[in-house]
Amino acid sequence: MDFHELSKQTVVKLREMAQQYEDVVGASGMRKEELIDLLCQRMGIEKPKTVVVGIPKGEIKAQIRKLRKARDEALAGKDLVQVRAARHKIHLLRRKLRRSLRVTGK
Repeated sequence: MDFHELSKQTVVKLREMAQQYEDVVGASGMRKEELIDLLCQRMGIEKPKTVVVGIPKGEIKAQIRKLRKARDEALAGKDLVQVRAARHKIHLLRRKLRRSLRVTGK
């Protein structure tokens, strides 16, 4: 069994596999990632190396600033279609930023 097959297993199946080892304590309360790490250590499976690529936060913030200016101009010109489009794009970019912060743990 390799890492990818292990990661495709359900949490219940991983817990059953972990309980086969006598010295494993608390497998029933572990999350899937913890169980996979534990089983990789026990089975001698190497985890693949992953490269985490951060998102360009500065560029996204610059895009948000440009969209805010466009939104303000559209509000001044009373172009509600452009206002809505700008707000939607701002919303999506802010969500992207928040997700990146949640993933990296900052």
